[in-house]
Amino acid sequence: MEGIPLLLEGCKLTLKAPDIEYAPLMQQAIQESIDDLKKWLTWATHIPSVEECKERATTALEAFKEKRDLPFYIFTKDEQNFIGRAGLHHIDWSVPKFEIGYWIRTSCQHQGYATEAVQLLTKFAFHELNANRVEIRCDDNNLRSRAIPQKLAFRLEGILYNETLTPDGRLRNTMVFAKTRDDKSATVFHDKI
Repeated sequence: MEGIPLLLEGCKLTLKAPDIEYAPLMQQAIQESIDDLKKWLTWATHIPSVEECKERATTALEAFKEKRDLPFYIFTKDEQNFIGRAGLHHIDWSVPKFEIGYWIRTSCQHQGYATEAVQLLTKFAFHELNANRVEIRCDDNNLRSRAIPQKLAFRLEGILYNETLTPDGRLRNTMVFAKTRDDKSATVFHDKI
């Protein structure tokens, strides 16, 4: 593995590395989706300004270049519509293992975008980054989020009860789904995603 590609392509999506030029698009997506996001994500406490989104993009790109975190912005295949964000996080290169995180803007939900983005990242992690483990963690009350690993044959390894707090301060149970290199479903993918 040398450099991390700045672009991943699927059937309906293009995943692109962070860039400050996308800051206004990110800000619009968060503004549209803040009521959904703040239920699950601790960073979604307010609608950031475009300037804050530029700062976040700069920090994200630095982490991307240093391979500490691999966030991608999700666009439609034609790159005309900003859909959300997904990435490989909590990286441990000694294993290697990755955790996939994702969110889709409210107006683009229920169209298979999260499923395709996760499938692309899973394939990328196993085939290009030589992952031995890929995880997805989500709140057990987030039915839409937990449907993604279930659709993609991730194994539910367990539930961590009272593991963290929700953004509004309630105790949260975290579901841990995973695929490992020795799972048959980890290395078998459609040629085209």
